[in-house]
Amino acid sequence: MASRILLAIVLSFARMAVAAESAPEHPSAQFGQLLFKDDFREGLGQWHVELEKPGVVAANIGMLNVDVPAGATLWFKPALRGPVAIVFEAMAVSAGGRNDRVSDLNCFWMARNRDGVSPVYARKRSGKFDDYNNLLTYYVGLGGNSNTTTRFRRYIGDPVTRPLLPEHDLSSPETLLKANRWQTITVIARGTQIEYWRNNERLIQFTDDEPYREGWFALRTTQSHLRLEKFRVYALK
Repeated sequence: MASRILLAIVLSFARMAVAAESAPEHPSAQFGQLLFKDDFREGLGQWHVELEKPGVVAANIGMLNVDVPAGATLWFKPALRGPVAIVFEAMAVSAGGRNDRVSDLNCFWMARNRDGVSPVYARKRSGKFDDYNNLLTYYVGLGGNSNTTTRFRRYIGDPVTRPLLPEHDLSSPETLLKANRWQTITVIARGTQIEYWRNNERLIQFTDDEPYREGWFALRTTQSHLRLEKFRVYALK
């Protein structure tokens, strides 16, 4: 009996060791210089806001509050050049409000117009989602479609086509949003290696043979209530 217990313990430790070896290292281990930050205490000076319909977008007391009835895109104004990590804390709010739908904690990163010009302040972008189809960008929709999907796309600048690979179309509960929980989002652009992390879990990994090496970041949502804190951009070592 004792030998069986001992064997079970040994096998358990062996499985733990294999899991530790196979688990990817969190990118925070490679964070270098802090390039930009926003603690949301001095308004929206670092952001350009595009709203499909009037809503609440406010930054004060250390928090960005986005409470909107339709599409909203918040562009971070500084241009980013990889390799970089974009990190922020986020929560999908469910507290009985009109827009508390728990859906669409989304973002673009390394985004550019096809002509290479900054997408910030671009004409004819009203906050409606279709207005952004012609970007060159990476995109994740976390908890999209009323919190039924999490999807990664590499936009190719086509006004209609937004390619979606089967392995980047997720729907299991652990890949969706949970209401009223803070989570750390980490977005990576490291040359050909593109990653999206939530807390300590890598949800998306993509190797891009023709990577987007520079561009802009935007928070994106539609009919939802989000809160953000501690926005950071780091160079990667």
